[in-house]
Amino acid sequence: MITLAHLSDIHLAPLPAVHPFELLNKRAVGYANWRLRRRNSLDGLGLATLVAHLREQAPDLTCVTGDLVNLGLDAEIAVALGWLKGIGPADKVCVAPGNHDAYLSGTLTRARATWHDYVSGETIDEHPFPFVRRVGDVAVIACSSAVATPPWIAAGSFDAGQAARLTRTLKLLGEGGYFRVVLIHHPPSLEDRSYHKGLWGGRRFRDAVAASGAEMVLHGHTHRSTIRHIPGPAGDVPVIGVAAAGTAQNGRPRDDPARYNLFHIERRGNAWSCTLREYGFQRLGSDIALRLDMPIY
Repeated sequence: MITLAHLSDIHLAPLPAVHPFELLNKRAVGYANWRLRRRNSLDGLGLATLVAHLREQAPDLTCVTGDLVNLGLDAEIAVALGWLKGIGPADKVCVAPGNHDAYLSGTLTRARATWHDYVSGETIDEHPFPFVRRVGDVAVIACSSAVATPPWIAAGSFDAGQAARLTRTLKLLGEGGYFRVVLIHHPPSLEDRSYHKGLWGGRRFRDAVAASGAEMVLHGHTHRSTIRHIPGPAGDVPVIGVAAAGTAQNGRPRDDPARYNLFHIERRGNAWSCTLREYGFQRLGSDIALRLDMPIY
């Protein structure tokens, strides 16, 4: 049996010192948003407790679907590397970046260079995404929807080139008999379409899965726990979102409290068994609870 853990939207807090010249761009809006709205809802106090609980589960691989940082500052990127090392070594942790990890042009390049071993794996050509991590019968395919956008836009992008590579990667892994788990920060489901916050090119992503198949898609971005579906060649593919790991218990009402998901996956004859367990904080109380235990397959 293989165990996968899924975390997202870490938004490491508190912010490091910000120099005025670093705010002469989109960061000015993000910094004001942090000071006025998010400083209390993303306080970082529960994150260490959540991660300690996750580590007790000893997952074979921990998947992080982006937004480790807030404003894309170099100091934040460096702190995030230390946080990743606290989760585990690079062969036990992989990252699919989010929009905050590409806050400005060039931010994602610096983040990838710093987090390199955590944001890389097998690829089918010279492009970094999607990359693959294989653990037993499970193949995790990490895509990137992270792009720099104008102020007040938190959308992601999935271009034709990455779609073609994903289609080919899924086909090859399917032929190899793997349980295919696709990671992407922005939700690809129709229910989450939005120009300002959704996935530009979401149809390309859905078409790739419909053409070549996948067993499961994991995402973050919405700060909510959700289960949706998109079409696959042999039936619907589960699309599972996880609440923001960095969210405080008393955060914004529209955000769920901090949580992570744990998946137990094993082959049973010619079929798969996959169970989802969701752990996290409740609205009341300070303990981490098992909130959901359900079969996916």
